[in-house]
Amino acid sequence: MINVVLYQPEIPQNTGNIMRTCAGTNVLLHLIKPLGFKLDIKKIRRSAVNYLENVNYVVYEDYEDFLSKNTGRMVFLTRYGKKTPKEFDFSNRDENLYLVFGKESTGIPKSILREHLDDCVRLPTNDLVRSLNLSNCVSIMVFEALGQQDYPNLSKTEPETLKGEDWLLKE
Repeated sequence: MINVVLYQPEIPQNTGNIMRTCAGTNVLLHLIKPLGFKLDIKKIRRSAVNYLENVNYVVYEDYEDFLSKNTGRMVFLTRYGKKTPKEFDFSNRDENLYLVFGKESTGIPKSILREHLDDCVRLPTNDLVRSLNLSNCVSIMVFEALGQQDYPNLSKTEPETLKGEDWLLKE
């Protein structure tokens, strides 16, 4: 199972976008306090649109609380990572995979990253930007992991419950 972990997220719009991604991909979202916003419908509805009822998420008091309740493989996204996503094997569908992302202003603390140097991943960029937007990074990593698993339980065509796979052929 693929999990997204947000370590102390600060911006409600990013978290709302991430919730929408998690709802559409069957990914469990883990939120580690303190949060930089109140976790209420009003704050995140605009970004998550009307998908909030489909989001599975858990909130933890702190990082230690999260660790005490979850086991599996953890991969940490950081601009200081020395490996790209392609260097990681996410193909095992039976493994609990946790993609861990830090807060927007400072990322994941060095004390945590130092314990997991071999599990740090960097999304390659040039030197014109310090980092990419958090919700974009989550989407990139979630779809990399799902792609390596051949998108389990996801529709590869437009579902019939929406417009249907032949919508482009209809007049």
